[in-house]
Amino acid sequence: MPSPLPSSLDVPPEQALLAVDMQGYSQIPEARMAPVRSDLDDVLTNVLAHSGLHDPRDRPGAYKDTGDGAIFVLPAKDIARLIDPLLEHLHAALVRYDRERLASAPSIRLRAAVHVGPLSLPDHRGDAINEVCRLLDSQVVRTALTAAREHRGGLLAAVVSEPAFRRTVRAGRTPDLDEEHFLQATARVEGKAFEEPCWLYTPRMTPQGLAPFISPEAPGGGVGTPPAATPSPAPGNSPAVFHFNGDMTDTTVIGEVKKMRVDRRRI
Repeated sequence: MPSPLPSSLDVPPEQALLAVDMQGYSQIPEARMAPVRSDLDDVLTNVLAHSGLHDPRDRPGAYKDTGDGAIFVLPAKDIARLIDPLLEHLHAALVRYDRERLASAPSIRLRAAVHVGPLSLPDHRGDAINEVCRLLDSQVVRTALTAAREHRGGLLAAVVSEPAFRRTVRAGRTPDLDEEHFLQATARVEGKAFEEPCWLYTPRMTPQGLAPFISPEAPGGGVGTPPAATPSPAPGNSPAVFHFNGDMTDTTVIGEVKKMRVDRRRI
């Protein structure tokens, strides 16, 4: 008996998607664009292999070059590995590249988006590929990368969709990352009818450190600077709190300090 023909009512198979975009690529001099993009491709190829993932370029329609980045489509079963261990491996690879690159070569800073949803290959019919692109372009992940770069020297900010997060982190399929490593936010794209819950991950910043830069009231859900600090209470009402945001060498604090507690956690 012949198989029934595909119908427009059929739901395509689910796929796992990873999208990446290089910050500031359009500002790189034209003569350096091809070399830095080739370096990025090498980084991504090595990171996929190191994460135990097959290179999507071996599957028809599973790889899309976007110029300043790429979209990878993998089997849905691989969705957890796209978060853990891939995101940490990717950041570590970018740090190594930044340390070893020539002075004339630009740094590579990436936004990344992870999503899962129905998508047919190789024609890309399905909302999933549009959604992962919207996540990648959302203001919250742009703000997260700017905050990570300016305050902790970070090279990567990742946004994970709610469905991907629910099936991986919340389901306990990411051994080294759990919910406390992510900041819940809302992804919006200016000029687009897109508003979806998401989860932000910046390897060099804790969610508590990132949260002041992400404001649900701001257009697009993100702001570039944290809110102003709360004024200190009057002397005698509560203990003084000192924040030292860099290394202290031969530093003297004037005044009487009766009790000191050192918090060595990252921002």
